[in-house]
This record gives sequence, C-alpha cells and structure tokens, in this order.
Amino acid sequence: MTRSSAFLRETPASFWPAFWRGFRALVPLWLGIIPFAVAYAVTARAAGLSTWATQLMSLTVFAGASQFAAAGLFAGGASTLGIVATTFLLNARHVLYGLSLAREVPLTRPQRMLAAQFLTDEAYGVAVVNGTREPGGLSFGFVLGAELSLYVVWNLATFAGALAGGVLPDPAALGVGVVFPLAFLGLLVPLLVGREAVFVALVSGLAAWGLSRVLPGGLVVLLVGVGGALLGAGLVTRGERA
Repeated sequence: MTRSSAFLRETPASFWPAFWRGFRALVPLWLGIIPFAVAYAVTARAAGLSTWATQLMSLTVFAGASQFAAAGLFAGGASTLGIVATTFLLNARHVLYGLSLAREVPLTRPQRMLAAQFLTDEAYGVAVVNGTREPGGLSFGFVLGAELSLYVVWNLATFAGALAGGVLPDPAALGVGVVFPLAFLGLLVPLLVGREAVFVALVSGLAAWGLSRVLPGGLVVLLVGVGGALLGAGLVTRGERA
C-alpha cells in the first residue's frame, strides 16, 4: 500500500480506532507527566504567574522544559526577546521530529499544523516505534491520539498543581524523573538493529552527554540528531558501496 492510498483509506471508521490506539499507547507515561506538570504549575505560581496565566501557558505552549524556563525568566524579569529566544532553543529539536514524521505519515496542511502544535518527545518516540505495527502503517489518527493523550493529562495536572501546589510534596523527591529516561531507553532498544545502528546510538549518546554540559537541551538534541543522521547515512552509503 502506498502512502497516498493509505491516506485515502483513513476514513472516520479507521481514524478513531487508530486514534484510541495512539491515546492508550501513551498511558504508561502518565506516571511521569503528571508530577512534571504539577512541578511546572508550582514553579509558575511561585514566579508570580496567576492561575489563569499558568494554565494558559500549558494550553498554548505545551512544552514542559520551555514552560519551566519561561516561568523562571518571568520571575527574573527577563525581556520578551530573551524568553522567546530561550524557549526556541529548547524546542529546536521539534524541527527534526517534524521532518521525520513528514516522511512517515501522509498529512494535509491542516493536519500538519495540528500535529505540529501538539508534538512532544514522548508522542514522537511512541509513534515512530509503534508505526510499524499499525495496520497500513503509521497514520495521522495514531499520531494525534498519542499527542492528545499527553496534552489532556498535562493540562489537568497543571490545573491541579496551580490550585493545590502548596500542599503537594515536591515531585522531585518522589523520584518520578526516572520514568522518561527509562521510557525512551525502552523505545530505543527495538530500533538497534545491526552494528551501524548500535554504533550511531553510542556515538550520539556520548556526543549528547558532552554537549549537554555547555549547551541548552533543545539545541543539544538538534545538533546530535543532525549529526547522528548524517553519520548513519554515511555508514549506510558506505555499506552499499562495499
């Protein structure tokens, strides 16, 4: 089945089952996203943002690291340009996610805009890994379901944290931060097929570790993502020529 024919077959009858499969695929990550969203809300309220402003940022921005950074910059009296520049660097990695999904999922322009608004690291990782198991391949329905699964939970937890953050324990003390690294490790392992993939993963991991000491996280992911893709492409090309 070609990508175009797969798109034409994504009728409402096929969209909704894929949507709910994507939605359920992110449920195991709720354990990590809920305390993270609560921690953001507490941070934002402590920085002087109102409950409404705290919630509005989750509804419109929907980017955990950027929201944390923005709240801190607000508290420090940073300029609008400084806040925009910082959040842009933190989210630069989404450019790579979008390019990757565009190659895998046939999307109309409105669908691209909708998918881009709700795209997250977790939704991208789960969509890419589970796409090979989807009937007819990865679809817009699955991607949107995965994205909105986290969006709904993130906003509900933000609201709860904004209202009751003062009486809740520090999420960092609960140790839930380990959920996301373990989840992404679980997503990575099935993709390590062949020596080239393992080599690229090791080099990229070491490069990310080194760069993370001097650069913002979003920029690190962007640089390492591009570098890892080029390295992988070079290894594949050399293998085909050999």
